[in-house]
Amino acid sequence: MHIAVPHRTDRETAKQRVKQRLDQLLAQYGHYLSDHDSRWEGDTLYFNGSARGFKASGSVAVTDTEVIVDGKLPLIAKPFEPRIKNTIEKEASAMFG
Repeated sequence: MHIAVPHRTDRETAKQRVKQRLDQLLAQYGHYLSDHDSRWEGDTLYFNGSARGFKASGSVAVTDTEVIVDGKLPLIAKPFEPRIKNTIEKEASAMFG
């Protein structure tokens, strides 16, 4: 799954917004996750984790103009990919719109 959303701000501000929103989401939904891990390498966040036994992994790269989400969903979640993608796009648009 690949999603690119323009951010219309500078790279550092976009990165801070991503960090803040992820912290909020983990505080709200973190109890559904197990074995989750995330780490920043420069302007890219790498993450992985499990929810209800299903594993997912990916990255969030912040460039000068976009936030790019690349993720791997488990095969069983493939039917929900359009819905998941739509939700991520809406969330990113709200953050940067």
